[in-house]
Amino acid sequence: MSKLGVVVVSHVPQIAEGVVRLMREVAKDVSITSAGGTDENEVGTSFEKIQTAFDANEAEILLAFYDLGSAKMNLEMVMEMTDKEVHLFDTAFLESSYTAAALIQADASLEMIKEQIDPMKIK
Repeated sequence: MSKLGVVVVSHVPQIAEGVVRLMREVAKDVSITSAGGTDENEVGTSFEKIQTAFDANEAEILLAFYDLGSAKMNLEMVMEMTDKEVHLFDTAFLESSYTAAALIQADASLEMIKEQIDPMKIK
């Protein structure tokens, strides 16, 4: 297992699950966890679900991706509470999380992953 892992956060549980399912096609050995929807599985995000996704991820260093702005706010709050090193990406959600997972599977360095994902930044 790589020291790098991926966490994806979506406002919709099925989107989070679908993104993870897609990533597993190219990253079978990467620790990937997700948080989707509110605690009641409605549209929104959940601090508790994100914290659980961080805790469940086996990696030491997490690359975190999100779909909409309020998910970023919850991610940032959880980042303050974890002992793990977390890199939060303001990038195209699906494309960048998929690329990161594939590159982790290929044993790419964090620097190389950041270089590949940088052009996908949201402007």
